[in-house]
Amino acid sequence: MSEGDIPNLKIHDLLRLGSKRQLRQRVGRGYGSGSGKTSGRGQKGAGARAGTGRRWQFEGGQTPILRRMPKLSRFSNFRFKRRYEIVNVGDLDAFADDTVVDPALLIEKGFANKGPVKVLGNGDLSRKLTVRAAKFSKSAVSKIEAAGGTSEILEIDDTISDAVSQAN
Repeated sequence: MSEGDIPNLKIHDLLRLGSKRQLRQRVGRGYGSGSGKTSGRGQKGAGARAGTGRRWQFEGGQTPILRRMPKLSRFSNFRFKRRYEIVNVGDLDAFADDTVVDPALLIEKGFANKGPVKVLGNGDLSRKLTVRAAKFSKSAVSKIEAAGGTSEILEIDDTISDAVSQAN
């Protein structure tokens, strides 16, 4: 390698060769530096002065994206709503007298799917039954008792995970 292969090598160039960090732009060092005179700030105005800055969301006067977006976060408690399996009193007439009708039996016979059961008063009941469910309408209770049966309210395990699994 001859001396002519390395163009104009100086000691300050040697020190910078191994550095991965880029040196900052030195502004205001004359016309020849490429950013002299106004130091890259342009002519006059607020942007040319010291101490000025823009908000992070400023978009040049255009309506910012935060104001263009809808204001609601679209959160809904619908996923956590408890959904009941509906069984009418008329459906219970299919069971024999003195039967204990609970959700497990209703699911087994195909009257309900997985989930808490609510008994409504649509239809007539002519059999004496013991009905166990999470909820009863007033008319359902009166029809069950008129037929000589009883209605028992079951407690529901009230956890969010159950509510979510029922929603899916």
